Amino acid sequence: MYRTKNCGELRIQHSGENVTLAGWVQKTRKMGGMTFIDIRDRYGITQLVFNHEINDDLCEKANRLGREYVIQVTGVVSERSSKNAHIETGDIEILVDNLIVLNEAITPPFTIEDNTDGGEDIRMKYRYLDLRRNNVRQNLILRHKMAFETRKYLDQQNFLEVETPILIGSTPEGARDFVVPSRMNTGQFYALPQSPQLFKQLLMVSGFDRYFQIAKCFRDEDLRADRQPEFTQIDCEMSFVEQEDVLNIFEGLTKHLFKKIKNIDIQGDFPRMTYADALQYYGSDKPDIRFEMKFVELKEAVSGKNFIVFDSAEYVGGICAKGCASYTRKQIDELIDFVKRPQIGAKGLVYIRYDADGSFKSSIDKFYTQNDLRSIASMFNAEPGDLILILAGEKSKTQKALSELRLEMGSRLGLRDKNIYKPLWVIDFPLFEWDEETKRYYAMHHPFTSPKPEDIALLDADPGKVRANAYDMVVNGVELGGGSIRIHDSKLQNKMFELLGFTPEKAETQFGFLMNAFKYGAPPHGGLAFGLDRFVSLFAGLDSIRDCIAFPKNNSGRDVMIDAPSQIDQSQLDELNLAITLK
Repeated sequence: MYRTKNCGELRIQHSGENVTLAGWVQKTRKMGGMTFIDIRDRYGITQLVFNHEINDDLCEKANRLGREYVIQVTGVVSERSSKNAHIETGDIEILVDNLIVLNEAITPPFTIEDNTDGGEDIRMKYRYLDLRRNNVRQNLILRHKMAFETRKYLDQQNFLEVETPILIGSTPEGARDFVVPSRMNTGQFYALPQSPQLFKQLLMVSGFDRYFQIAKCFRDEDLRADRQPEFTQIDCEMSFVEQEDVLNIFEGLTKHLFKKIKNIDIQGDFPRMTYADALQYYGSDKPDIRFEMKFVELKEAVSGKNFIVFDSAEYVGGICAKGCASYTRKQIDELIDFVKRPQIGAKGLVYIRYDADGSFKSSIDKFYTQNDLRSIASMFNAEPGDLILILAGEKSKTQKALSELRLEMGSRLGLRDKNIYKPLWVIDFPLFEWDEETKRYYAMHHPFTSPKPEDIALLDADPGKVRANAYDMVVNGVELGGGSIRIHDSKLQNKMFELLGFTPEKAETQFGFLMNAFKYGAPPHGGLAFGLDRFVSLFAGLDSIRDCIAFPKNNSGRDVMIDAPSQIDQSQLDELNLAITLK
């Protein structure tokens, strides 16, 4: 045996035992005639002691050890005279009487510590070293526990885990597909699934009733902190259900994970908010409700005062930041610069400062009297000491910018505590979204989402007003997942295809197998998918999902560790009957 104990399990009650440990050298310290080495494995760190007076040769051998050497030691567990309360093994140390070097190591390019000196690029290149760091490893342990508890909960709810294919046909699901050429079918391509959508619906037609899968999915889209080209979903589907049934099951899963993983009891039902209200009050379909600061629409109240910015704007809205009237001119200018950033896109910012003496100071004083400003302040229920921030412009862009400003103020005021969790359901999404460039409707979710039964009559009269039987779960401004009740009626599905611009021939080519399956009796069904990566990063308090994925890609979609994607040999291209032409 290479070890009788691991590096994280020894305690004071093991004193006097002779043990063998194996692991990596974390740190070496020399103090007089003593050498102290920290040995590390997945389970923790233990201090080793080498004494010159007892065994000079062994001590000299220990002094030649470098960081990340792999070693095996045997010795006696002893109580430490200087205890370390920061590690679980801090009450003991090992008095080493034998040392074997199992493998030498070159000096790593960054320190293998929680607060490493390595930047993200170098850590991603040497990800196998980065994974040795305790905080990164803990993220993956958390991921394992969440996946385990998810399976446990869903099994108790009679769900069956069924794997679906990775090599499938290309279907439009809102992003570009990754495609794979087929050697045996010249000139034809598989696509990697953006989700198991069609297969889980087919499983419902097959009578499986309740399906789940912790599924790999692939989307070729622009990347950001909460996106990777390959990601993992907790993917679920249920038969003979309505929206309420789905929400209850997965609200239960969420509460289960909070209790088992975070030891947090979430009491009561999750609040529900319509998509329309989410945009009206928060400017986002994934509102962070840890704090209020709701939007107030001001267009009617502020028009007609010869202030061209407000008079010409489609939308004027603002937020009230409590206790921020003391903001200096420099701080106001910082907010102006913030909203003018290209990714936010506002042209400027109007402020109204409600001073402690009851007077108002504003950037629009020349257009609005003190009484005018007081009337505006009353719409926010503002109090002395508050700061009102207003944006104006085209409605959707301005609401989006105001949403970013609201989040920025929430962060500045300490209202976005990562240890506080506020979940909610966002419901009643539009079924379609109009694209002005192509002059056509697109499915806001996917083509199989059912309209609200009461809105079906609007499909011909006014498709833009049709609401989807769809729902998203949002926690702290993060969309953890979403789903919908599906269309199970062939006639309604064909109508949906027609509105989305599919010819009967195109619909048959891409979805004929599903439509044919429906002819054999499809049950009413619906489902939901959580983003496992996002769920784990939320629980871990991360700003990016990368550190809860073992081997992630960078913002260019590259794995810099294995240098992928890469070119392939000409012989492989010849087998596939492909030629590369660069434009």
